[in-house]
Formats: sequence, C-alpha cells, structure tokens
Amino acid sequence: MGSPLKVGVVGVGVISQQYFEHFPALPGLELTAVADIDVARAQAVGEAQGVRGSSVDELIAADDVDVVLNLTIPAAHAEIATRALEAGKHVYGEKPLAMSTAEAQPVLDLARRSGLRIGSAPDTVLGTGIQTARQALDSGAIGTPVGAAVSWSAPGHELWHPAPGFYYQPGGGPLLDMGPYYLTSLVSFFGPVVRVSGASTRSDRERTIATGPAAGTPLRVDIDTHVVAVLEHASGVVSTVTVSFEVWATRAPLFEVYGTGGTLGVPDPNRFSDTVSIADAATREWSDLPTSAGYADAGRGYGLADMARAIATDRPHRASGDLAFHVLETMEAVQTAAREHTVVEVRSRVDRPETVPAGAEPGTW
Repeated sequence: MGSPLKVGVVGVGVISQQYFEHFPALPGLELTAVADIDVARAQAVGEAQGVRGSSVDELIAADDVDVVLNLTIPAAHAEIATRALEAGKHVYGEKPLAMSTAEAQPVLDLARRSGLRIGSAPDTVLGTGIQTARQALDSGAIGTPVGAAVSWSAPGHELWHPAPGFYYQPGGGPLLDMGPYYLTSLVSFFGPVVRVSGASTRSDRERTIATGPAAGTPLRVDIDTHVVAVLEHASGVVSTVTVSFEVWATRAPLFEVYGTGGTLGVPDPNRFSDTVSIADAATREWSDLPTSAGYADAGRGYGLADMARAIATDRPHRASGDLAFHVLETMEAVQTAAREHTVVEVRSRVDRPETVPAGAEPGTW
C-alpha cells in the first residue's frame, strides 16, 4: 500500500497507551510525534516511544504528520479536528466525534471540501467478536432479527480512573462514553436508526475519586447517570439500550439479539475478540460460534490502520466520521427524548460498513 501514514498523537492520557501498544503491529502506520497541552508530559511520552514530543501547535504544523490521532477529552475533539484539517491532515479521533452534531457537522463538511478523511472510534467493533456476530446475523443464523437488548452498567468510572471528572460533565456520562460501542454495533448489524424515545435520571449520591494523586477529591455530576432508550432501525428492528453509572451489580444480559429462529449472545463491543454464542429455536440451548470474521488479535488503532488502507486504495473506511456522526445524532436524540418526554426523529442516514473478512490483516481488506 506504499509508504505508511505518518501519525501524530494529540493527547497522551490514559487511553493513548493502548494505541502505542498496538502501533508496532500496524504496518500501514508510522508514529512520528506526540503532543499534549502539558508539553513536559508529551516530551516524556515521546522519549518513551522514540519519537518527538512537542506542543499541540507544533505537531499540527509538522511536515512529518499525515494524520492526527485525536485522543483529547471530548470537549476538545471538534477544535483539534478542525485545526488538523485546516493544516491539511487527516483525522482519526476517540469517541464521541464531538460534543454535539452542531459541532460535528462543520468538521465533516470541512473534511469533504478538503478531500481529507475523518475516522472515529470505536474500532473495537472491527475485532472478531462483533464481526463474527455480524456475519452470523447476515447469514441468517437466527432467522430474521426482530429486536436487540443492551444492558451496560457500572457503579462509576471514578473507581478506577485517576482523573474521571470529564465523565460527569457534558460530553461524558454513560450514554456518550459507553453508548458509542453499543450503538455502533447496532447500526452495523441493523442499519441506521430512524427514531428514538427514552428516559434518564441521576442519583444524588456523593462521588469521589478512588485512585491516583487526586484520590478522595469529590466529583461534580452535571449529566444524567442512568439512561434507557428505545431505538427504531430503518430495517424494522427495535433495540432497547440501558447504560448506567448507578449499578453496583447486575444479572442482566449484556447484549442479545432476538430473531425468528433463535437468540444471539453478542460479546462486549468494548472488547475486540470475545466469543459469540447462539441458542437456536429447535434446542434453545447455548453453544459458541467459531470465529468467522474480523481482525484477529486486534487492539485500539486498527480503525486508523483500516482508514490508512482505505486512503491508499480509494475505498470507504469502516470506522468513519459519517458512522460516528449518525451515532452521535442518535445519542443526542435520546437525550432530547428523555428531556422532553417525546419521540425524536433521527435525520442522518449511513450505510452499514463492510464486514471485515475472516483472516484480514491490518492494512489489508
């Protein structure tokens, strides 16, 4: 596919380590620089990675950066993406795409005018877990899908994250933080969402940081921490989604799809390669499915490698900005539905991305 795409990382917080871990396995990418609002931290990380550490301004202007990997907090996603595009660089970012569709739309418009690519996490859905589930559904393994149910919950990210404040501010919360994994999977399975309804709430319990240098610091909560949504897909499938930072323990199934011929147990889309299970209508007994699609042994960064290959071959990339925008609009619609106690139409449409074939390697189709 020619020369590797030269990558500059903006934001070297907790999630960046997972990307750095997988760069050596991604031949279509070459890490050349890292940057952070804390330049000293960027320089320390750059030294550890064997690349240049610099300010954000210097990285965006650098000639040896083709694509900016945007790992900043959600409130900075649109700003960094816009600056990178204006500098002539492709962008791949962490989720959500932006704080709102009003922020995200100009970013996508700028990319189109500039002939540049926008990609967005989650790329976990490109691993063998979700891709095998997609392959099973497309092959009719459970007949015609009728509905799906998601129930993700935790007590709260303050129990493990050393700086969790942004999770409890606009742009965070269980919906915008964890929702993209499940909604991206649902759209990949059943196509776009056309309308939503929902409800949300938050408790008044005090939250404090449990780990790291800020342990014991109280957290301010400015978002709803328990969200329930009903999604109607253009295909006719109805999905129910519950995401929560209020649950200490649960026995609810994480992710299931219900069809005319059986039930599919979908693995956690926050992970790349867990096992898919199925119970058919004849036996109603669970069994595991063999891996049939997806990037094997994948990790964060595979979506960026997929985008690099798509750029080189002039094809659509799977973890696209359009898909991330549709997911963002759907989550925004859920928030509106919950706030106004109404049903909300989702206007954007997006095609289901191509399935990742079994045995695919990063940088190949």
